[in-house]
Amino acid sequence: MHFKLIIAFIEDDKTEIAMETARKCGATGATVISSARGEGIKKTSTFLGLSLETHRDVLLFLVEEHLSRSILENMAKVCQFEESPGSGIAIQIDVEDAVGITHQIESLKKEVEKTV
Repeated sequence: MHFKLIIAFIEDDKTEIAMETARKCGATGATVISSARGEGIKKTSTFLGLSLETHRDVLLFLVEEHLSRSILENMAKVCQFEESPGSGIAIQIDVEDAVGITHQIESLKKEVEKTV
């Protein structure tokens, strides 16, 4: 079984909908890193030295490769990554090896068999 790591950088108010969407598409869990910050093409505004940017969360999903594209596309759709600049981005990268997930492999096999 091969895996992908989906990394999503999103506004913190969209974390729950992104998690729900990923789970509906086959993700079995995630790690959330709260209160990240970043900067895009346009520098964020400040007021008296305080940043006016919204908080971001980083979501990490280790998913089976056959499910990854669907998760990525559906998350982008519900979080409006393409429609609203600055709402977030998501990427996926290959995972060479993973440990600590043998308890999830049986349920993943069943989920993958449905999609393939």
